[in-house]
Amino acid sequence: MRTLFRWIWYALLWALIALVLVQFWFVVHIWYWADRNPESTAFMRARLEVLREDDPRARLAYQWVPYSRISGDLKRAIVAAEDVRFVSHYGFDWEAIRQAYEKNLREGEIVFGGSTITQQLAKNLFLSGERAWWRKAQEAAITVMLETILTKRRILEIYLNVIEWGDGVFGAEAAARYYFGVPAAALSAEQAARLAAMVPSPRLYTSRRETPYLARRTAVILARMNAVRVP
Repeated sequence: MRTLFRWIWYALLWALIALVLVQFWFVVHIWYWADRNPESTAFMRARLEVLREDDPRARLAYQWVPYSRISGDLKRAIVAAEDVRFVSHYGFDWEAIRQAYEKNLREGEIVFGGSTITQQLAKNLFLSGERAWWRKAQEAAITVMLETILTKRRILEIYLNVIEWGDGVFGAEAAARYYFGVPAAALSAEQAARLAAMVPSPRLYTSRRETPYLARRTAVILARMNAVRVP
């Protein structure tokens, strides 16, 4: 029996050491990205793998641009659409989480999320798309790391450059050129609002660029944009 307990203790110790090393790996990457740009993300690599199942030569449409070369309208549109209290919270918007919980309770299923821009970035940078309690716990830990190490401006800059905006289309520059034929810096307010409206279901609009919902959502975001603050 004592031998069994000893082995259990060793197993728990090694599991703890492994967990600490994994967290250290995340911290090192985030620190590195404080002034260097990610070349890809876990989500981008996963999508490319799926695309290459049909076409081994498939490539992602992706081009990094600095914060200064992204339309201010797009920055405001994304914050208005995805995380209106982005500049004032520390990674978690508890009011949005409460509202999402109440809506999901009324619906009887999970149909609304309360994820902030920082939480979405944590997931896109490092995690798979599977739903599991440990994944949400890891997402929360990475969110704290991002908010501790990076500025709000840097978080938004990376987010705008790596999120999906269509089937194989990633980042503001690729999205602006794909949908409107202009660089990210030249997006108009309406174009920016339309891109922001696409974020929850980007692949849906790769070929279907006009739907009643998209038009309504674009109008709502457009009306809210000037009321939000961006870093």
